Amino acid sequence: MNRISKLGTLSIVLLLLVWPALMPLAAAEQAPAKTEKEAAAEAPAPAPETAAASRGFSIYMGVAFGCGMIILGAGYGISKIGSCAVESMARQPEVAAPINTAMIISAALIEGVTFFALIVCLLRLFFQE
Repeated sequence: MNRISKLGTLSIVLLLLVWPALMPLAAAEQAPAKTEKEAAAEAPAPAPETAAASRGFSIYMGVAFGCGMIILGAGYGISKIGSCAVESMARQPEVAAPINTAMIISAALIEGVTFFALIVCLLRLFFQE
């Protein structure tokens, strides 16, 4: 499979996993609009805790999706570096030491950026509006 078909398959799988969780939110948004008198007659205004709970769910879902994408990107980058380095070493064994050093430095930089991105993504949980 090429990269585009893998990305498409991953997108479809993520959509199928996330879709059931988003259905109640979509149904609530598509409810027919009622006049103020009808809404007041049916039930009192929803408690602020309910609105905060639904907003909290969406924040958790976004953070989970963001962290997952960060980890997938870092894993792909480091695996690509490793595979290309091993292939280069197999073709030219005399330059294995410099390739190994460059590979380790590149992987360390990718890990550093990954940890920074995860921290930024996770800080969204603690500093909600």
